[in-house]
Amino acid sequence: MTGLVGDKLLLVGCGKMGGALLQGWLAEGLAAADVVVVEPAVDPARSGQVAGVAMLKTPAEIPASFQPAVVVFAVKPQSMAEVVPQYARFREAGALFLSIAAGTTISFFEAHLGAAAAVVRVMPNTPAAIRRGMSVLTANANVSEDQRALAGRLMAAAGACAWIDDEGLMDAVTAVSGSGPAYVFLLIECLAEAGVAVGLPADLAAQLALETVAGAGALARDADEAPAQLRVNVTSPGGTTAAALEALMAEDGLPRLMRRAVEAATRRGKELGG
Repeated sequence: MTGLVGDKLLLVGCGKMGGALLQGWLAEGLAAADVVVVEPAVDPARSGQVAGVAMLKTPAEIPASFQPAVVVFAVKPQSMAEVVPQYARFREAGALFLSIAAGTTISFFEAHLGAAAAVVRVMPNTPAAIRRGMSVLTANANVSEDQRALAGRLMAAAGACAWIDDEGLMDAVTAVSGSGPAYVFLLIECLAEAGVAVGLPADLAAQLALETVAGAGALARDADEAPAQLRVNVTSPGGTTAAALEALMAEDGLPRLMRRAVEAATRRGKELGG
């Protein structure tokens, strides 16, 4: 990974998202010897997936000689108050602190690490596991241009990235892209179930739903036209698609339901942030 050679990384938490990010960083060229992972629930069965990476159970086991350029927090928001203060010593060496926890604000990290801490808050999503994720980043004033570039390179290994200046938007970002994959998975489930309801075999309905959503997403991503225009392009007046869209776009249909879902997720994000 260009620009990370020689930089050391401390990953705190190696669950699904932390593990997915680690795999992306290693695949992009980050040296395993430059990474230390602190994960209390170390699973020996996963050791082959992180060959060469030091897997520790507690921060007390981190060698005194290990000085990371970046400390990545990938633990649950509920654990942050207990976990974060244990890494405050790395602030004095100028480490960047990068968090992927939903609802945990930059001010929280400044309170637990010191007002001078350089903090980047990130909201990735689960397609990061196949390097097709979407990450949105925001930084405090202590983050240097070099640290900002480092954070961007780290998250680019997991997919597309965008920066925002207003941290207040992060709850809405979480509601759309952070939680968004679950909405798409539910769409696949519902489409398959609807297929079964009109007579399709379950295995065929599941295949049709999965490949249709995957293909439509890839087309929308690569097309020059907006999704709204792509929808119009496949909707013949009086045809089958038009009949379906009449139901989906009714007053109580998908647009209203999706707004309610995103608003609910946004509210929950604010609650998690206190």
